[in-house]
Amino acid sequence: MKIIADKLIYKVEEAFADLGRVTAVPTGKITKEQLSDADILLVRSVTPVNAALLEGTGVRFVASASIGVDHIDTEFLRDRCTGFAHAPGSSADSVAEYVMAALLEICAKSGRAPKELKLGIVGAGNVGSRVCRLATALGLECLLNDPPKKELTGSEVYRPIDEVLGTADVVSLHVPLVESGPDATHHMVNADFVSKMKQGAALINTSRGRVIDEDSFKTVCSRLGIIVLDVFEMEPSISVETLRLADIATPHIAGYSLDGKLRGTDMIYRAACAFFFKETSWNAAKSDLYKLKNNEIDLINSKDPIYDGVKAAYSIMADDEQFRMIYAAPKDEQTKFFEDLRANYRKRLEFTHFTMILGEHQRAEADVLRDLRFEVKVLREKQILSAVE
Repeated sequence: MKIIADKLIYKVEEAFADLGRVTAVPTGKITKEQLSDADILLVRSVTPVNAALLEGTGVRFVASASIGVDHIDTEFLRDRCTGFAHAPGSSADSVAEYVMAALLEICAKSGRAPKELKLGIVGAGNVGSRVCRLATALGLECLLNDPPKKELTGSEVYRPIDEVLGTADVVSLHVPLVESGPDATHHMVNADFVSKMKQGAALINTSRGRVIDEDSFKTVCSRLGIIVLDVFEMEPSISVETLRLADIATPHIAGYSLDGKLRGTDMIYRAACAFFFKETSWNAAKSDLYKLKNNEIDLINSKDPIYDGVKAAYSIMADDEQFRMIYAAPKDEQTKFFEDLRANYRKRLEFTHFTMILGEHQRAEADVLRDLRFEVKVLREKQILSAVE
């Protein structure tokens, strides 16, 4: 079969080699002409897939190595009898870890301990539920808002949005982009939304840029505390003015761990094999990623092992610093700068690849780090003295 794929899908040529000839195309450069005789199209969230791209082509199966589908005209694919798959949950752990790094920076900047904060989680799906689990391990009290789940389950665990906004010290957004209907999320965060938040509350957005109405948001965001933005309304042509409003900002990379990328490729590969009734031969579990030696981080002398451990594994501020170099780029090159940051993003590993070394006096912190999915070694005093000698 002929396969056209976004070249930034992790290990796509290796994974799909047994299904046919893979042509890897630069992001945003996939054309209808390339698809005229193609059987499979593999994209990421930046490529719109609709009638304009597929009408008249031979594509029989489409897959997106992304958790969302707002860039896919699924109704068109269904009417065309074209197979479709995506990768829900593939980057959920990566995003949840990003949010933990953001929460700990918020604590450091505000001088408050995690146990002093209430976290409002808007959207309790694959990502939001993981954020809740890890944030609870840190000591935050979590308040969940998810209208579709509330309607489905009737559970009181899902609270009204006004209650969450009026109570939470930090609000973290984990909703899909829904353009219309009773649960629409497009421009959900606007002046009215912010006015209902606690004065000085922090806001984290790792969902979709268009969830925030940036024009409206700019008029009222001064009443908020720390603002963390990983996504922007007009990506890749982001508003530098909006970027300047954020205390912490990154170029849509919250879900960009190597683990998450590998899971995404594995999910769409297996879906393609199932669609075409092919036996799977590529095994993601045998990837070099899982043969990496765990990185040991010595926290025995740390005064704040949890903050220092998370920062050593993933420094959100390093990504922020690199992103803000966009200010120096000419205006007509800022879009390319943003795209290049994402395309050439560093090899980031999830917490499971790190082993934290602590002493017996840090057993409470060791328990928290384990709950955050780190490997942990607790050394006895004699072992510490022996290591020093």
